[in-house]
Amino acid sequence: MDNNFKLYSKYYNLLYKDKDYTAEVNYITEKLLKYGTNIKSILEYGSGTGGHGLLLKEQEFSVFGLERSKEMVSVAKENGLQCDVADITNFKLENKYDAVIAMFHVVSYLTSNQELIDAFTNAHSHLSDKGIFLFDVWYSPAVYEQKALPKIKRMQNEELTITRIAEPVIDYNKNIVDVQFSVIAKDLFSGEINELEESHPMRHFSIPEIGLLAEYTGFEILKVEEFLTGNDPSNKTWGVCFILKKK
Repeated sequence: MDNNFKLYSKYYNLLYKDKDYTAEVNYITEKLLKYGTNIKSILEYGSGTGGHGLLLKEQEFSVFGLERSKEMVSVAKENGLQCDVADITNFKLENKYDAVIAMFHVVSYLTSNQELIDAFTNAHSHLSDKGIFLFDVWYSPAVYEQKALPKIKRMQNEELTITRIAEPVIDYNKNIVDVQFSVIAKDLFSGEINELEESHPMRHFSIPEIGLLAEYTGFEILKVEEFLTGNDPSNKTWGVCFILKKK
């Protein structure tokens, strides 16, 4: 994960301009209020440039974000989010929180068992009693059924045009899809073209696998469902949301 997003972060907001953060935050809020008790404070794993955290603040939650990319943290702070540069597998804060969230497949970026154990253990230790851990991951049945296919995405604003080519390489033995990103960005004013390549290994999970991890780190699973729709997971469900409670 060390090299992820270092250059990519410069173009992050434009690449995901079409992402419906409002719908996602409404979903997150609904689940926290349904499964949690008096949720007021949130610790966000992988807070990025603040897309989720800032909207959660508008809903009167106290939010603190952790993000490995210092470039993204800088943008988020400028936008008004309290956050810090940190590794979710190795951090310690003084405060405890009513909920920990990790959205946009942050947990799928943890590709080793030890990284997962450490991140879950940290979530547990930073949660209040019976606190909620909510996150979404890539779902193994859908990855095997649908396959990860090459994709091209093009976005533009008043300053830039960006073309991103995503070429996945599947490692069936490790449950990892290594997404190779090639990004070509053109400055519309100067005509300057920048190119970058990054590797984003993504782990996918089954429900029993997360269940074992949850049990090992002191959580119980309250709910598993398709992210946003609330439908039961299936081999058509690429993104699955897990809602865990601290024992």
